[in-house]
Amino acid sequence: SILKDGDVITIDANEGFVYKGDILSSIKAKMPKEASILMPEIMKFSDVELKHLNTKIYMNLGEPDKINDYAKLSFDGIGLMRLEFIIASYIGEHPNHLIETGRSQEYSDKLAEGISLVASKIMPKPIVVRFSDFKSNEYSGLKGGDKYEPKEENPMIGWRGIARYISPEFEQAFRLECRAIHKAREKYSNIWVMLPMARTLWEVRRALFIMEEEGLRRSDSFKIWLMVEVPSTVMLINDFLNLGIDGISIGSNDLTQMILGVDRDSEKMGKLGYFDERNPAVLKAISHVIKACKEKGVTSSCCGQAPSVYPEFVEFLVRCGITSVSVNPDAVENTRNLVAKAEIKNFVSRISQEESI
Repeated sequence: SILKDGDVITIDANEGFVYKGDILSSIKAKMPKEASILMPEIMKFSDVELKHLNTKIYMNLGEPDKINDYAKLSFDGIGLMRLEFIIASYIGEHPNHLIETGRSQEYSDKLAEGISLVASKIMPKPIVVRFSDFKSNEYSGLKGGDKYEPKEENPMIGWRGIARYISPEFEQAFRLECRAIHKAREKYSNIWVMLPMARTLWEVRRALFIMEEEGLRRSDSFKIWLMVEVPSTVMLINDFLNLGIDGISIGSNDLTQMILGVDRDSEKMGKLGYFDERNPAVLKAISHVIKACKEKGVTSSCCGQAPSVYPEFVEFLVRCGITSVSVNPDAVENTRNLVAKAEIKNFVSRISQEESI
């Protein structure tokens, strides 16, 4: 319905796009300084093709019940489903308190119920469930939590993520999360998982071992993702990918504060301009991770706030070759437009460079 017999088209074989018109000839005629004026002309056609981007647009989700409100949004899946809302609002008790009082099944069942609700609504689109990432001060706020949580001066870089899962004090609770995933996947095979706050290779190996013991094994339909939030993961990204990781998601908020040594919640430092995902050191780290993923054929994503806030950050991610971005529901449509423009700009730039050789 878009193209008619006899229409002239341009095919981008590298990225899998089809554009109306002889863009190549137009660029050659206007090179080298005027190629940019073609962008509005190209975008007229691309506007009707926003559902067919090379870069997938995923959505972040906290409240399972909200999924119906977002049904009409044009997203390719859930790139980050947080378990924290289910734990805090649907359950309200510390998992170890439930275990100690003989209600382990109740915990895993409620987690499975929330996960299944979302998976059923977006089937067959994937849903990437991040295992719980509460910090110790947040867990202590749950019923019974004070008994099981340490008092940490800096919980942001304390006992959280994988370090918590593999600790004897929390391993059983992590196993219950794994069982919840396993139960939900009995009906919905579009459920994948993601491990947050990966710091060392040995802890990831241990977490993967526990997951496998609970029946969560990698397969064509079950993918295991890893969050990249600390410099050690960036520096050793190839080693982490070699552990058997199907995808990574860059948590740009945490990664920025870890690289720059800036508290992301500090209003003072924010006003002074220190917390900025566009800092060259942060961009270099992100580029390094995406490049490593491309070389190994591993999915790469970004689930921080930066893609929703800075158009130039989206353009940077697309230029690096990221395979998806995951944003909050209110940013989905705008991000899709930003990605479309970035992909086309990247295409025009690449053709211009090739023709100038």
